[in-house]
Amino acid sequence: MDETGLKFSEDHVWVLEMGPTARVGVSDYGQEQLGEILSAAMCEVGKFLEPGDTFSELESQKTVIELSSPVTGTVRAVNETTRDDPSVINVDPYGKGWIIEVEIEEPEELERLMNAEDYETFTEE
Repeated sequence: MDETGLKFSEDHVWVLEMGPTARVGVSDYGQEQLGEILSAAMCEVGKFLEPGDTFSELESQKTVIELSSPVTGTVRAVNETTRDDPSVINVDPYGKGWIIEVEIEEPEELERLMNAEDYETFTEE
């Protein structure tokens, strides 16, 4: 899957709207900046998130980063594949490398995120 149809935050988090839920992960640019991802900690299913709340912590050889939720909602699923083999984020960040699924409380928040074109411009600056 490519980034068409995805929304992006300035924190390099992507969101794929899937009706009442959304898949969330780290962007291709974000994973490139991190380098090889060694571990991925995720919040628990059922956790209520608001924009800015941490939903995952990724550790690479270079650093540890916290990923912040761009939307309000309840975590409905975590990607066990990504937890067990975080390198999948490096290989397929927009497909198998998703991190959580959230039931969206306020869909209008998605309108504040960048589309793929705007995000590409943002990362080039």
